[in-house]
Amino acid sequence: MYHVYTEKNHSEFSRALVIETPDYDLALEKAQKAIEGKPELSYIIEQTDGSMNSYGELLTRVVAESD
Repeated sequence: MYHVYTEKNHSEFSRALVIETPDYDLALEKAQKAIEGKPELSYIIEQTDGSMNSYGELLTRVVAESD
């Protein structure tokens, strides 16, 4: 599963979920459209297999992010 987030000025505190999808191509398309024409926004795409750590937090890894 891929989770697409936008962030304002690369601040994790402003992170907003755009979409969750099992399709990477769709995730990338939605991420690019979400920041189109908004120079203050960046995107991050994280992938997860549903595993959690001992604290119950979802384990993810970043697979793509904008510059």
